[in-house]
Amino acid sequence: MLACCCGPAGCALCCGCCPKFRQSRSTRFMYALYFILVALLCCVMMSKTMPKEMKEHIPFYEDLCKGIKAGDTCQNLVGYSAVYRVCFGMACFFFIFCLLTLKINNSKSCRAHIHNGFWFFKLLLLGAMCSGAFFIPDQETFLNAWRYVGAIGAFIFIGIQLILLVEFAHKWNKNWTAGTASNKLWYASLALVTLVMYSIAAGGFILMAVFYTQKDGCVENKILLGANGGLCLLISLVAILPCVQNRQPNSGLLQSGLISCYVTYLTFSALSSKPVELVLDDRGKNVTICVPDFGQDLYRDENLVTGLGTTLLIACILYSCLTSTTRASSDALQGRYAAPELEVARCCFCFGPDGEDTEEQQNVKEGPRVIYDEKKGTVYSYSYFHFVFFLASLYVMMTVTNWFNYESANIETFFSRSWSIFWVKMASCWICVLLYLWTLVAPLCCPSRQFSV
Repeated sequence: MLACCCGPAGCALCCGCCPKFRQSRSTRFMYALYFILVALLCCVMMSKTMPKEMKEHIPFYEDLCKGIKAGDTCQNLVGYSAVYRVCFGMACFFFIFCLLTLKINNSKSCRAHIHNGFWFFKLLLLGAMCSGAFFIPDQETFLNAWRYVGAIGAFIFIGIQLILLVEFAHKWNKNWTAGTASNKLWYASLALVTLVMYSIAAGGFILMAVFYTQKDGCVENKILLGANGGLCLLISLVAILPCVQNRQPNSGLLQSGLISCYVTYLTFSALSSKPVELVLDDRGKNVTICVPDFGQDLYRDENLVTGLGTTLLIACILYSCLTSTTRASSDALQGRYAAPELEVARCCFCFGPDGEDTEEQQNVKEGPRVIYDEKKGTVYSYSYFHFVFFLASLYVMMTVTNWFNYESANIETFFSRSWSIFWVKMASCWICVLLYLWTLVAPLCCPSRQFSV
């Protein structure tokens, strides 16, 4: 039983009713589970009500806190400094495995077995590293230095997601365009999806202009909406320029429509995070302007907003990690793409075509619940997988502690309005547009180079 818990089949043997697991998926599932546990712990540490609840419900709470030298009320185990230490331990955990799994091409080596198994010991190691971070000397210097490391890593994580989004847009258009050679209905699909995305983008900007601006005032919101709307129009025009089409035959309005939708979402998210503006009305009372009124009652329920927001935050980060650690994503970041003649148009093009399972996997009907799908080679880059989770650890640290407003941050007010979150989202929006524009104009600026998107 101990061998099963420590080996690669551990997560697949939790219950007899579980479906068959592929080894590669079960491994990523276990690492994701560790990540979720630490992320939830960080959210608990940032809760301002947690110390009070623990003091009321745990006997001898103060004696316990003094015994572990965590302060009279365990104040050293909560707050932004505690989150920094825990995320430091998790980041070190993934960074060590990133170095350990460099250049692994098959799952038969000793390092591959370490990556795919020994889950109980890995959990102990992760716990020890997160706990050991609390004993680092000169905490003030450590926290100040680690804050800037976290900010850099978090921005790199955001950058990777933006690069993959732009790559996804090009891949989508390339795949569906390949289908037009054999079936003209793909033209209708391209036109329909493009129309829908531009309708969403245009409708979003119109609604934001209605609810986030007023006839008098709201100058900042008007400038941002005008600038971001102009950027969407700019990338659409550049995408269909004859000079761009000559060098990039696959360039079209589908990609720019998708990027425009994402810019619309980030603009809305940024405006929703922007601190409210207060003005005096005719009766001398402070009133908020430039924000819609219909969402104010929801934000008053702190428990609902905190619980729902925390769940969505962890889910989005986890989704970004898992989708950006596939072999295709790793190849895309390194500029390696499939040959155009090998493209097969599919509605769900982001998944492999049907029938790609190996004969060995197709014939498995009975027997062990773990399908060893990496006997001939790894299906994803182990080192890159751990590197993305290393960056995600830093992103969680900065996000949960409200970026550079860390001293007043807590999880109950995390989803309230903040200038730090506002500018991070706006910067992400502009970087996304610049990345997409670069993929369009790069062949014109560097005609001697071959660009494959």
